[in-house]
Amino acid sequence: MLPTHDDVQAARARITPHIVRTPMLRHRALDDATGGTILIKPEPLQRTGSFKLRGATNAILRLTEPERRAGVVTHSSGNHGQATACAAASIGAHATVFMPDDAPRIKIDSTRAWGADIIHYNRHNDDRDAITRAFADRTGAILVPPFDHEDVIAGQGTLALELVEDARHAGFTMDAMLVCTGGGGLIAGCALGLEGASPSTALYAVEPEDWDDTARSLISGARETNAPGGSTLCDALLSKSPGRLTFEVNQPRLAGGLAVSDAEVLAAIAFAFRHLKLVVEPGGAVALAALLAGKFDAKGKITGVVLSGGNIDPATFSRAFA
Repeated sequence: MLPTHDDVQAARARITPHIVRTPMLRHRALDDATGGTILIKPEPLQRTGSFKLRGATNAILRLTEPERRAGVVTHSSGNHGQATACAAASIGAHATVFMPDDAPRIKIDSTRAWGADIIHYNRHNDDRDAITRAFADRTGAILVPPFDHEDVIAGQGTLALELVEDARHAGFTMDAMLVCTGGGGLIAGCALGLEGASPSTALYAVEPEDWDDTARSLISGARETNAPGGSTLCDALLSKSPGRLTFEVNQPRLAGGLAVSDAEVLAAIAFAFRHLKLVVEPGGAVALAALLAGKFDAKGKITGVVLSGGNIDPATFSRAFA
């Protein structure tokens, strides 16, 4: 069954004690560069450095006591893994996270620091869904997927509720909102959140150029798959195709999809550091990149932009200033 706006509201009540309500930020440089009013939602300031804590916390808090004792398992390039480990630790449950062997070191170390067991896989040769399901079947651990899960989607949508409220408190109603998109869990949650809180806000998915499956799926009406061999700079957004649930939520609700290049992403990382004083990872910077590169015309509009995560390796961060 698909989640609803009411599920997002319920998730908010459930997870509020466990997460940070990240602030709404503005900067004159963004307004000047775009000719619009830009409202930033900075999820690098979240406890685990990304929005993923919202959905993982909602899903794990809904587990029964026997399920909690069984532990949880997931697969993740890092942000959902950290979030799952953190949420599990908060209720005394054990977490196992399957991570690609080329995941950023900062994400591996942070996930382990929350007490999770890490099992590596090869993102090019291994089926992460299959090996994670097999582990769950063998051990009895509860699978908490990174995006295609009703409770995960609902938890991610709490981000949109907060931004709508903060915008209105400042006297604004968003014309549009740009959201970093991989498997589609965050933007699906935001779509449900906006549906009840700000239905006039147009919602756009933003993806890396080589991984624009959501944009292409919105055009074709079917779940498209990314070709192998694309850039892995935006490691947080490398889903092969939209999720079944997420696409069912997103298809009738999104206004469209945008794609950005690696160079545009790196420029956005540098902009966020220089002007916003925020450290943003590549996958977390794609929405800002679309705005700065003119992929979305924000002139005269009030536009929300999500910075979805800030877990970036120093070597990758330095590339933005080369």
